[in-house]
Amino acid sequence: MALHWKLVIDSTNAPALADFWAAALDYEVEDPSSLIERLLTAGHISEDAVAEHNGRKTFRGYAAIRHPEDPYDEISGIGHGRRLLFQEVPEGKSGKNRLHLDVHSEPGGLDKLMTRLEDLGATRIREVNKGPAGHWWIMQDPEGNEFCVA
Repeated sequence: MALHWKLVIDSTNAPALADFWAAALDYEVEDPSSLIERLLTAGHISEDAVAEHNGRKTFRGYAAIRHPEDPYDEISGIGHGRRLLFQEVPEGKSGKNRLHLDVHSEPGGLDKLMTRLEDLGATRIREVNKGPAGHWWIMQDPEGNEFCVA
């Protein structure tokens, strides 16, 4: 049986990085505000576990995005498919990523995608051209995490 999974990305500002990746991938930022209200009302969490971002209550230090066509729990807002979770950690990024995302453009749309990602806050690092084996760019998200665009 195949297992369910999510990719967890360490960050210094989880909600802001979730906003970037949601816009970059055309994903949806998860909205856990209904679950948070239930947990607050029941006394299971305190107000210090909660933050606000873009007018919504969120779990302090966490944010997630999900594919808009995948199922999700309507109470918690948690996706049950393609999902990225961002969690805040005290240390900044150091060294090269050991895991990264590859973002693919439409045929002939690489330049347009690169420009859109830069407008969102990404930075071009290096072009890689392997001829028939492939052509892509290495980029960084706003927190310096490398990803490839092909």
